Amino acid sequence: MKYIYAERNYEFTPDVRAYAEKKLAKLDKFLRSDAEASITARTERGHTCLEVTVRSDGMLLRAACRDTDVFRAIDIAETTIERQIRKNKTRLERRLRDGAFENLLPVDDEPIEEEREFPIIRTKRFSVKPMTAEEAILQMNLLNHEFFVFKNANDDERFSVVYKRRDGGYGLIEDE
Repeated sequence: MKYIYAERNYEFTPDVRAYAEKKLAKLDKFLRSDAEASITARTERGHTCLEVTVRSDGMLLRAACRDTDVFRAIDIAETTIERQIRKNKTRLERRLRDGAFENLLPVDDEPIEEEREFPIIRTKRFSVKPMTAEEAILQMNLLNHEFFVFKNANDDERFSVVYKRRDGGYGLIEDE
């Protein structure tokens, strides 16, 4: 697995890097050889905020955690990603490394029941109108939603999504 580090108001020491690589290497048994782990850390009010994103064969796995101890945060992130893989193992099997689940021992933690269905509780239909990203953010805020789908008037009316970020900003997802 390839590791990419991003530091925001935090500096990765060689010990922290070695520990992160050792812990995330446990995921290699599930992932293909082209996997890439992006590890971002920042310090916020005495806590380390850690985000780990693993990319493998077009699949994204992500864990975000916050703790006073960076080593404990790494442990939590690794456990979270492994739990995501175990929970969705049937759907992920064709994307993961061959034989990823053959000799899988149960984790000592709570039992994880695999999700077999994704029930759709409610369906909404609405017309998607061309507008700018700023207009879409305004509309999203007026509706008090976390995201808003629209056709981007500034980008050949491609489908786009604006969303609220946890840090208080906004994000834009664009169709390619």
